[in-house]
Amino acid sequence: MTHAQRGLVPAALQRLDKAEIIRSRERIAELAHTTPVMTCQTFDREIGAELFFKCENFQRTGSFKLRGAANAVFSLTHEEGAKGVATFSSGNHGAAIALAARARGIRAFVVMPERATPVKRAAIEGYGATVIDCPGGPPEHERELARVIEKTGVIYIHPFNDARVIAGQATAAFELIHEVPNLDVLITPVGGGGLLSGTALAAAIFAPRIKIFAAEPDGANDAYRSLKAGKLIPVGNATTVADGLRTSLGSLTFPVIRRHVHKIICVSDTEILDAMRRIWERMKIVVEPSAAAALAALLKKSAVFAGKRVGVILSGGNVDLNLSGYGAPDPA
Repeated sequence: MTHAQRGLVPAALQRLDKAEIIRSRERIAELAHTTPVMTCQTFDREIGAELFFKCENFQRTGSFKLRGAANAVFSLTHEEGAKGVATFSSGNHGAAIALAARARGIRAFVVMPERATPVKRAAIEGYGATVIDCPGGPPEHERELARVIEKTGVIYIHPFNDARVIAGQATAAFELIHEVPNLDVLITPVGGGGLLSGTALAAAIFAPRIKIFAAEPDGANDAYRSLKAGKLIPVGNATTVADGLRTSLGSLTFPVIRRHVHKIICVSDTEILDAMRRIWERMKIVVEPSAAAALAALLKKSAVFAGKRVGVILSGGNVDLNLSGYGAPDPA
């Protein structure tokens, strides 16, 4: 990272340079897959662009979250690791923490909202973590997590507002940039901003000509509103089928996104579900609504991307097909 770039990102991220992203990729290599990149001529023709889909739905635990979780867990000292880890998650980050902790041989606790998708809860428990269900909203969740940490003495790993997690998430874009040359655009979904900020930093370091876009649900559009206002605006009562995108940006992710992200495109749940079904039908792969938001944004604003080489990070594939058949938004 250059001296100029250091002045544009939070102090906690100023060590996230080319060498640190490469070290992060090496650190997680034994646990995380180098996921495939797929193409689809149908979507290319419809949008008028060349799309390259980085398929994190094929990542272990079914999402990109393993990258950041593994980097954070494997970065702990021996003394820290011996204490174990804890986090709050609606699913994907919790599963990633659980698997990374199991791989390191340490205990893990995951506080989950009661409305979390059952298939994601089952995955976390299957990886050996202790799940603590918690009713209510963010204040109740934070209090329960604090209680768990105080009681057990474990190390907290934030789902996205952690420099080690962001460095791990940056490895997805790092791989894509090096596999597919001369990209014009990278687009990811945005919830808490760990994937988006990691992607933006990776591009700024390895391919600064790339423009960064993000897709966000209409019912949880805090990133869009925060960028427009120039300050963090919490999401409030998020209502979207994309459960992985219901989270507000963090103090580390927002400054990076504000500096490096070109535009955030808001999409409806109907557009997300349509894009998800079309990925299933045309690409023959399963993605979750959060991942499909990126394609929904490309389809909605196709003129913006016409003639471009576009890298699309499909963030995950953890869906519960028993929930409403994904024919209508999930109740929030």
